[in-house]
Amino acid sequence: MRAAIIDEPGSIRVGEVPDPKPGDREVVLRVGACGICGTDLHIADGHFPPTPYPIVPGHEFAGEIVEIGGDVPGGWRVGDRVAVDPSLFCGYCHPCRAGHGNLCENWGATGDTVNGAFAEYVAVPASTCYRLPDHLSFQEGALVEPVSCAVHGVRRVGVEAGERFLVVGAGTMGLIMQQLLQRAGAAVTVVDRNLARLGRAAELGARAVAGDVAELDGERFDAAADCTGAVPAIEAAFDSLRRGGRLLVFGVAPEEARVALSPFRIYNDEITVVGSMAVLHSYGAALDLVAKGMIDTGSLLTDTLPLDRFADALSLMRSGGGMKVQVVPGAQDG
Repeated sequence: MRAAIIDEPGSIRVGEVPDPKPGDREVVLRVGACGICGTDLHIADGHFPPTPYPIVPGHEFAGEIVEIGGDVPGGWRVGDRVAVDPSLFCGYCHPCRAGHGNLCENWGATGDTVNGAFAEYVAVPASTCYRLPDHLSFQEGALVEPVSCAVHGVRRVGVEAGERFLVVGAGTMGLIMQQLLQRAGAAVTVVDRNLARLGRAAELGARAVAGDVAELDGERFDAAADCTGAVPAIEAAFDSLRRGGRLLVFGVAPEEARVALSPFRIYNDEITVVGSMAVLHSYGAALDLVAKGMIDTGSLLTDTLPLDRFADALSLMRSGGGMKVQVVPGAQDG
């Protein structure tokens, strides 16, 4: 089969690799669509430490079951359409046994630590598959994974009706976060330097939009979520909080990055700083939200490219053009 392969950081190609075979409790999918995430850029650049090379990336995906391994529970059949939680938790380390599988000491994920779905076919544990409702496309199914990350993030930071919430970054994750917070009753202000993205945030019901936190004239917020991973953005989000405020560090920063936050303010103003790592018991809820139309997928799904243009898809993601960039292996160019 054909797949996108990152042989080592900075070395990307599309070529032939062996067809995957299902092991026990696994199924093989024909990939319908796979989204590009900021993590894929980190993997391509060598900035995601868990990733071994070479690897076929791709962790936001949906597809059709074409082969079933032995001892597969759940009544799965060839032809079933599924979306897939990429999480691969060991189940026996302390975090897993404490209910924090996303912090697994042996953490793995399809497309991050084992071959993923920027390919014609991919093998996955049957236990990670979720049946895709007939009315959802594979492209919408591939969007469930980023929604599930945002669901976990909202659970981590908490939200109450009527709160003023700042979202820094109006990319795909920021706009998903905005929609979830608004559904919970928050009044959301969105900041981004990309004016086109700010326009989308306004269309989705943002209370206010701005190109920079400094443009908000010192307004204070009950809570803020950084969806950029950029150090200046994280610091600005922290500085925007009122006493008793909460900061969600949601964007993925480089491992070596450091931020300057006032420990006196954290103490004196009782500021809460929380992180949110990937997916935790949130994938099913995310699928329900997408299936019920509670996430405006049309505002997010802007670019679809064939597998042979994987490098172009990465470049488009880097450029900030469009919103969610997806690869559809069966698509024709042009």
